[in-house]
Amino acid sequence: MEMVVENESNLLTTYIVHVQKPQGEDSLQYDDLHGWYNSLLPESAKSQNQQRLVFSYRNVVSGFAAKLTAEEAKSMQGREEVVSIRAERILSLHTTHSPGFMGLQTGFPLWRGSNYGKGIIVGVLDTGINPSHPSFSGEGMPSPPAKWKGHCEFTKQRTCNNKLIGARSFVKNSSRDLPFDDVGHGTHTASTAAGRFVQGASIFGNDNGTASGMAPFAHLAIYKVCQLDGCYESAIIAGMDAAIEDGVDILSLSLGGPPFEFFEDSIALGAFAAIRNGIFVSCSAGNEGPGDSTLSNEAPWILTVGASSIDRKISASAKLGNGKEFHGESAFQPKDFAPTLLPLVYAGENGNESCAFCAPGSLESVDVQGKVVLCEIGGDIARIDKGQEVKNAGGAAMILMNSEIRGYTTLADPHVLPAAHVSYHAGLEIKEYINSTSAPTATVLFRGTIIGDPFAPVVASFSSRGTSMSCPHLSGIAALLKKSHPDWSPAAIKSAIMTTAHKANLEGEPILDQWLEPADAFATGSGHVNPLQANDPGLIYDIEPNDYIPYLCGLGYTDKQWGILHSPTQGLTNVGPANSTYVVEVEAPLAVEMSISPATLTFQEVKEKLRYLVEFIPEDENLRGNNTFVQGSIKWVSLSGEYSVSIPISVIFN
Repeated sequence: MEMVVENESNLLTTYIVHVQKPQGEDSLQYDDLHGWYNSLLPESAKSQNQQRLVFSYRNVVSGFAAKLTAEEAKSMQGREEVVSIRAERILSLHTTHSPGFMGLQTGFPLWRGSNYGKGIIVGVLDTGINPSHPSFSGEGMPSPPAKWKGHCEFTKQRTCNNKLIGARSFVKNSSRDLPFDDVGHGTHTASTAAGRFVQGASIFGNDNGTASGMAPFAHLAIYKVCQLDGCYESAIIAGMDAAIEDGVDILSLSLGGPPFEFFEDSIALGAFAAIRNGIFVSCSAGNEGPGDSTLSNEAPWILTVGASSIDRKISASAKLGNGKEFHGESAFQPKDFAPTLLPLVYAGENGNESCAFCAPGSLESVDVQGKVVLCEIGGDIARIDKGQEVKNAGGAAMILMNSEIRGYTTLADPHVLPAAHVSYHAGLEIKEYINSTSAPTATVLFRGTIIGDPFAPVVASFSSRGTSMSCPHLSGIAALLKKSHPDWSPAAIKSAIMTTAHKANLEGEPILDQWLEPADAFATGSGHVNPLQANDPGLIYDIEPNDYIPYLCGLGYTDKQWGILHSPTQGLTNVGPANSTYVVEVEAPLAVEMSISPATLTFQEVKEKLRYLVEFIPEDENLRGNNTFVQGSIKWVSLSGEYSVSIPISVIFN
C-alpha cells in the first residue's frame, strides 16, 4: 500500500479568489456561477474526490473561496480571470440601563415615532444565537416584510419565529453545522441590537429592571460566521453575501482584525456591497486600545463604533485599615460577606510577576489563607481566573488593580469570590499602604447598583482609536432611524448619528478618557451618540457609493484594486424645514488656517443639496510646538438655533 506523506506542498488551505467575470455574464444564476467558479480551479483540484469549492460569492464580490495547496494557488495567479488570490485570515470577536442612558425610555419620541423599529430587519454576523432566549420571543410580533427571502436552519426543537426570522450557519463542524450559539457572544450582540422587552432581568440580583435592545420590535436575521477560535474570512464574506440576498436593512458586525488595504479587507468589501444595496453597516472599532493605529473596520462607508461607559456601576469598594476607600466594581455582590478588616497581602512584592498577576498555581506556596489578596491585571490571564486562584489558595477576597494603560476603566465581572476591580492609581496607593505598615488590613464593601456617574460617558481604555457591545447599540439605533426615515440612505443615517453626537459628559464638561483627561478626537470620534437629535438633524452629509472612487484614487489605488470594490467635495442635504439658513462656525486646529466657502448655506426646499469647499492653509511651523497632530471642527448652525451639525477635523503634521 502506497503511503502519502503530508507536507507543506500538499496541505490544503482556504483561499479567497477575486475574479473578473466574462463580458455579459453579470446575470449568471447561482448554479451556473458555481459551475463557472469550479471551472477555474486547477485540474489537480478537480480530479480529486472531494469538494474544494467552499463558498461561491455573488453579491459582495465576484469570486469564491476554495481549498487549495500553495502550488495550486500559485498556478491560478496567471489566469486572466483571476484578479487576486490569497489565503484567508482568521479575525477576532471584538444591556437593562443603556437604552435609558441614551434617551430611549418607553414613550420617548424616537421609540414611539419609529414604532420601536417594527418592520426593520437587523442582520447580525457573529457566533450564532440561542433561539430559546426570551429576548427573541415571537409572541405578538408581526410577520416579516414581504421582501424577506432568508430561511431558518434550526431543527423543530429550536426554531425561528416572527422575531427571529432567519438563522444560517457558515461555520463548518460546529453544533452539527447549525447556527446555535456555542460561545454566547452572538446572543449578547443580537439581544443588544434588537432584543424584546424582558421584565425582571438582573445580573446576579443587581440592576433589576426591564431589559431590551435598541430596536425591540425589529426582526432579527442571524448569520453564524464565528466560533470559539475566531471568525474565518471565507465565512464572513459568505454571511454578508447571504444577508444582502436575503433583504436585511441593517448589518451589525462585532468582529474584525488589524487594518488592511480596503481591496484586501473582507469586511470593507462586504460593507461596500451592502451600502450599494441600501443596507446600513455598523462595526466595532476593536478592543486593542488605547494606543494609536489600533482601529479595526475603518472604511469610511462603515459606521465604526468605539466603547464608552454609562452612568451606572455595580459598586464594590476596597477599604483599607487606614480608613481610605477606593471605589471599584464587581457583578458578584455577596450578601453574607461581613465587612470586617482582614489581613491584606500583595504576593508580587518579591518581584515574582506570576504571583503579582495571580496566575494559576502561583499562590500555592504563598500564605493567603483568610486574607485579602491584591492582584494585578495582565499576564494574559482572565480577570475571573485570577480570583479563582486566590480562592483555590484559601484567600477570602481579592482587590484587582488595573495596569497603567487601563487607567480608571473598571469592569463589573461575575467574580468567584468577594472582589473589587479598582483603578491603577488606587492600586498604587494600596501598594504604598501595604509597604507602610507591618500589618496591613482591608475589606471589600458592596453597595449594589449606583446610577448617576457625572463623568459618564468615559472612553473605555480598551476602545480602539476610533466595542463588541457598543456596535449593536448603534445597529439598533440605526434601525430606528431607518424606520423613521425610510428614504434615508446608509450615508444619511451615518451622518445623522455622527453630526449630532454629544461632545460633553453629564456634567457638561468634555468627554474624558481612561486617565480622566479630556479625550482627543481619535478617542471620541464624533462623540457619544444622541439618538433623539439624530432623528431630526436638520442637515445631513449624503454620499453615493460611486462618490468614494475619487477617495480611493487619492489613496493611490489602481483601477484593478478599486475595481474589486465594484465600482470628495462635501455635500449637505436639508432634511429640516424649507427656507432654512445655516452659518458655519469653525474651530481651526492649532497652526492651521481654515477657509470655508460659502460661509452661509440657504436651503429653499426640503432635500435640497448644497456643497461647500474646505481649504486648509498651514501656518508657521513654530506654532505647532511638539504636536504631531491637532484637532478642530466644522459646525453648521441654523439661524433658528434649532439645529447644530458638527464634524470633527484632525490634521497630522508630516
